[in-house]
Amino acid sequence: MSNKRNTSRRDFIKTGALATASFFIVPRHVLGRGFLAPSDKLNVAAIGAGGKGYSDIVNTWNNGANNIVAICDVDSSRAKAAIEKFPEARFYKDFRRMLEDQRDTIDAVTISTPDHTHAVAAMAAIQLGKHVYVQKPLTHNIREARQLTEAARQYRIVSQMGNQGASNPSQKVMMDWLDKGLIGKVSEVYVWTDRPVWPQGIPLPTERAPLPEAMSAEDWDLWIGPAQWAEYHPLYHPFKWRGWWNFGTGALGDMGCHLIDSAFRVLGLGYPTEVECSVGQVFLQDWTPEYIPDGCPPSSSVRLKFPPSQRNKSEVTLIWSDGGIRPFHPTGIPAGEPLGETDSSNGVLMIGKKGVITCGTYGLNPKLYLKNGDKIITPPTDENPTRLPDFGHQSAWVAACKAGFGSAAHQALTSSFDYAGPLTETVLMGNLAIRSYSLRQARSTGRGYDYYGRRKLLWDGTRMEITNFAEANQFVGRAYRAGW
Repeated sequence: MSNKRNTSRRDFIKTGALATASFFIVPRHVLGRGFLAPSDKLNVAAIGAGGKGYSDIVNTWNNGANNIVAICDVDSSRAKAAIEKFPEARFYKDFRRMLEDQRDTIDAVTISTPDHTHAVAAMAAIQLGKHVYVQKPLTHNIREARQLTEAARQYRIVSQMGNQGASNPSQKVMMDWLDKGLIGKVSEVYVWTDRPVWPQGIPLPTERAPLPEAMSAEDWDLWIGPAQWAEYHPLYHPFKWRGWWNFGTGALGDMGCHLIDSAFRVLGLGYPTEVECSVGQVFLQDWTPEYIPDGCPPSSSVRLKFPPSQRNKSEVTLIWSDGGIRPFHPTGIPAGEPLGETDSSNGVLMIGKKGVITCGTYGLNPKLYLKNGDKIITPPTDENPTRLPDFGHQSAWVAACKAGFGSAAHQALTSSFDYAGPLTETVLMGNLAIRSYSLRQARSTGRGYDYYGRRKLLWDGTRMEITNFAEANQFVGRAYRAGW
């Protein structure tokens, strides 16, 4: 990269070097109260513009506080709302071309694609020195999460994962309850969700289907990206990709970073030391369960164990369940009280010696129940006093991008990759166990199968390695398609 490119507008923003060029910048106070100088705006590009991608773009734009300069989506129909809202932004279908064309213009990138392209898009941006905001889960597999975490430090960029509940002030309320010793040491955690709410646990589609009108064969090839090739099918795009290991990460990947986050943060958890699971079966004929290794299961239960932490001086067992299966009422919560959310569909229970903390998705509505039944403590009902969308999760990231790597604003982020990487690895550890659970081989007698991966797996987090069953390590990463 040339010296001219190195001395970019992005460098001015994060180092404060604009002072050296002040002869052509009018001071803000001269322009009037509330005026935002062009030099204070971040130039943002978006990879993925439909669904959550659209709200990420709008929240980062923040009513004109920043510029949306480029939008990328392989499906222009999904990006229509963003294209119409930001007509001056240049539209692309290939994020690699966008990054090359706009490398001297872009300061930061939002990435809101299906899970299988998170890492390759984020790494491409990071290696150009662009700050990144990546939707949850951070990556499709554990190795990618570790690589992005290390790359963010190496390239000194400001990062944030899109688990917006991390910025909910209620998280600090629960941390304060633990710090005051109100529930004592926590040894058990239950986390659950009603997901999947898309088809899951079904056979891989085999029939051909026509592409959407807005997509060409080349567009579909871009959508597949680093995943293994598959012909288009509406069971993949635009939403149901979550249920297939080639593209998605199932119910755990969809909701784990929103729900496990509260326990991970409050208890100061790190890498788990072991994992074990069981999954729901599907029967379409008597006595013969369907075998669907390409698809995520209809339901699952995962048990993770963690060593004591600085915040919680006790080993912790965390039980995750999905598919609508929830835990039972623990001692201390009255029989008629909901668990987690008001309908008990999603939630978290942190069970300590003296009481129980429970909350819903995004850390909403936390409650503390003392086991003697004397008190139920609830925080103020105003969950978002700043009135910013998503608890100001995107605007905090923008402010940190402007302040620069290592700044106080950067250190204050609630889900930079230093935190989001280990959280994502923990979530995806459950998927590693689920995929290992499906490993099988024909019995020597010729009748039936041995499911030899159905065991407790011991994990070395530092080395990213299952130490007692080597074959499970194939799910730590993945092989990319040629050219990616």
